[in-house]
Amino acid sequence: MRSRPLSKNWRYILHADMDAFYASVEQHDHPRLRGKPLVVGGSPEARGVVAAASYEARKLGIHSAMPMRTAVRISKDVVRVSPRFDRYREISRQVIGMLSDISTIIQPLALDEAYLDVSNHGDFRDCQILARRLKHNIHTLTGLHVTVGGGTTKTVAKIASQSGKPNGLLLIPPGKEQDFLFALKVEALGGVGPVTKIALNQANIYSIADLALALPETLANLLGRRGNDLQIRALGLDDDPVETSTTPRSISVETTLPVDVSIPALLNQELVHLSKNVAERLTAARLRGRTITLKLRLADFRTLTRQTSLASPTNSAPEINQSVTRLLERVLEAGMKVRLLGVTVSKFGESYQPRLFDDNTS
Repeated sequence: MRSRPLSKNWRYILHADMDAFYASVEQHDHPRLRGKPLVVGGSPEARGVVAAASYEARKLGIHSAMPMRTAVRISKDVVRVSPRFDRYREISRQVIGMLSDISTIIQPLALDEAYLDVSNHGDFRDCQILARRLKHNIHTLTGLHVTVGGGTTKTVAKIASQSGKPNGLLLIPPGKEQDFLFALKVEALGGVGPVTKIALNQANIYSIADLALALPETLANLLGRRGNDLQIRALGLDDDPVETSTTPRSISVETTLPVDVSIPALLNQELVHLSKNVAERLTAARLRGRTITLKLRLADFRTLTRQTSLASPTNSAPEINQSVTRLLERVLEAGMKVRLLGVTVSKFGESYQPRLFDDNTS
């Protein structure tokens, strides 16, 4: 029987994140791959990218969204396998089913992670017991490890799970949010991509503590209205709810860069973050889309868009990122300075005859 929360204002959120999910599934299903530096993704010859890397591969410096051609050259011991998304979705459904037994307030972010609002399960001690049981049950059912983070906000919960990896359990007690956050580098905060990090560092903001204690006008000058949102989350005071359902016609994420950028590598790094954010929103809404659109706003305020249509709908961050990276290669010309980047996914579940990498400009 569930305990009653201590007060109306009591809130506690868990963030469950499967460890190296795609790679771990492959190692679980194929024992010969265990202990080896494994990468999951497309063929190097087809300009594939790394969708997931085992922890053995990560120790070699391999990471998600790295060109597969680069990854397999790092070591002769690297093993590549193609992704099996049907299998990953099968296990994801099993895990979500277990989460649903615990809470009706669940926000999936991708196949391998989700938020749970467990406020109705009692006090902090009750939530600790619940999180331990969740880890045990997932491992028993799937043979895979999950890291669970917890906090009174979604920001704290997610950063806690990231800090606790792999196979960890890190639950931040109520009232200790700032003690936890302030010790971390500013890039640990969601929404601080490579370009934003550079801008903050140039203003002597290197840690979440620096961001939390910065003058609001300084952040407004650097980041506009986004500066206020980042500062609230840095203080551990954001109150975003765990969202259970949305039904949009399209899902998009865009960011205005702190400075105009013309370096393709920096733009590609930002696209990794944007693709992941779009994929999280798609999964939370239980949607997959066929049309992926890249939006650029240049320093002279011209807006360019390019879009591609996939053979089958997706909510996979690596697939989205691979598409927008190719679109960027096609549209970016020498000397172009970009002030805004955006990624949109649309055409959810529609019957569509694909024409790969059709371009549209506006």
